[in-house]
Amino acid sequence: MTLNDGASAAAQTATAAVAIAIGNKLTVATAESLTAGMVAATLANTPGASGMLQGGVIAYQNSVKAGVLGVPQELLTDAGSVDGQVAEAMADGARRVCGADLGISTTGVAGPEPHDGKAVGTVFIGIAGRSGTESFEYSFSGDRQSIREQSCEAALARLLAALSDVGYRS
Repeated sequence: MTLNDGASAAAQTATAAVAIAIGNKLTVATAESLTAGMVAATLANTPGASGMLQGGVIAYQNSVKAGVLGVPQELLTDAGSVDGQVAEAMADGARRVCGADLGISTTGVAGPEPHDGKAVGTVFIGIAGRSGTESFEYSFSGDRQSIREQSCEAALARLLAALSDVGYRS
């Protein structure tokens, strides 16, 4: 996969997610650590995104994860920032802070060094909706930019799946 193919795949997924969200009158918010706004930017590049994208928080530092998104400080201290429960709390925080139906989050290690005892390429995507939260763990490879792009693509795919899930529409 070349970078252009990755961008195309992410753009296609974002286009589908925007269409489904608008069609179901659902709104989305993002909370991004390692992707630093890539997910929100990819959604915003899609025509019509203003009909579903509420906003986003770039929570690169734990102080923002805790102070803005409401991730429990104890969780960050005990588990570190690269953790499934942290991803879930980030997604729920984005949903709450931005007043959205769904929240999507990214947290992980893009490299070049391990972080919080987690290997480079370890990524968690969180999804939060009215029916609860869920996280998904990934192990990506490549350089820093490639890991960030793969994380963005995975987050958009999880968002699309959540938007397509009947449970998130009720």
